[in-house]
Amino acid sequence: MWSEEAVRGTLTALGVGLLIGLVRERAHGHDTAKAGTRTHALIAVLGSVTWGFGVAPFVAGLLVVGALAVAGYLKTADTDPGLTGEVTMLVSFMLGGLARKELVMSAALGVTVAILLYAKPHLQRLSRELVSEQELQDLLMLAAAAVVVLPLLPQHPLDPWGVLDLHMIWRIVVLVMVVGMMGHIAQRAVGPSVGFPLTGFFAGFVSSTLAVASFGKRAREVPALTAIASAAALLANLSSLLLVTVVLGLISPALLKSLVAPIAAAALTLLGVALLCARIGIRHPVASSELPSRAFKLSQAILIAVIISAVVLLSAWLASLFGEGSMLILTGLVAIAELHAAITSVVQLHVTGGLDLKSAQLGVLLALAASLIAKTVLGFMAGGQRYGLYVGAGLGLTMLIMLLVSAFLSHG
Repeated sequence: MWSEEAVRGTLTALGVGLLIGLVRERAHGHDTAKAGTRTHALIAVLGSVTWGFGVAPFVAGLLVVGALAVAGYLKTADTDPGLTGEVTMLVSFMLGGLARKELVMSAALGVTVAILLYAKPHLQRLSRELVSEQELQDLLMLAAAAVVVLPLLPQHPLDPWGVLDLHMIWRIVVLVMVVGMMGHIAQRAVGPSVGFPLTGFFAGFVSSTLAVASFGKRAREVPALTAIASAAALLANLSSLLLVTVVLGLISPALLKSLVAPIAAAALTLLGVALLCARIGIRHPVASSELPSRAFKLSQAILIAVIISAVVLLSAWLASLFGEGSMLILTGLVAIAELHAAITSVVQLHVTGGLDLKSAQLGVLLALAASLIAKTVLGFMAGGQRYGLYVGAGLGLTMLIMLLVSAFLSHG
């Protein structure tokens, strides 16, 4: 009798084979010379059954399927030189065997393979028509920076305060490149008027600071994009503020309740100014010929990383001068470089009894204000005067309204 695990694995293999075979059947229509639904289902079941008998039968089955794939290729090589069908036969067999060991993984990979096979025309159009040579180079550079260079860099500090290391600096470079790539893809897909704000909002969950710098770079390259890039930067700060709200709610609901009014006022202000900037940008559309052809420039990404690293280093140095006792001052200094870390430390101190409610409220507001000021300065540095004015006006108004609401409630 087969075990329940063997039955489930074989049924999963059958489902994977049927799914892959169905896609292959539709791909080659009535061409019976190629493997279709039944063949792939049988191959996947064969992989599952031979796996149950041991390594030797499984290898023998793999060799048989490989031989059949070679024979099929030799028969159709003149009319169809591609190898997708033959390789897919081997994949079906291997997934059938994997289903006996890792059922969920086999099913997930089977669905992924089916999607890849079905998306052939879309992927061909993407690689041959939609992606330019320059964009492909940028994508390869991003992949090399993230997958090859980043893991090789050491993670030990370079400074006496232990806040900078090559791994962290290069991670900033990679994040700037990712934000630039996201914005470029969105720009190509739906245009900058929609793509930039959408990218900015989601980039803010990673780092609103990097988003401000990245969209500033776009505004400097194409001045006509300044208003819409400013909207994207402000929306990045909105999503960052939403993330701060989640952190507060998870760690200290009482502290969040006491700050909900100024945070809500700040969020509405950011949203309003961002929509105003977006409206200005939509009124002055940019011709496709004016849009940048590159997703990012490595030199600019490195420059942004150097600027942010210098701010982190300066904050650490100033913190060492003020000493650990000046908690609120330290919070503001840390928030210049990393808002969420500063706020999390304040909330945790409040929860553990290190800060009372009033001091914790002041610490959170100070961290938000310091972060907004730092991003305004970064906006001028990255995007020039006009971009800095747009972003600075939005962030400055946000900070003013947030503090006014807080002061009104504290004296109410």
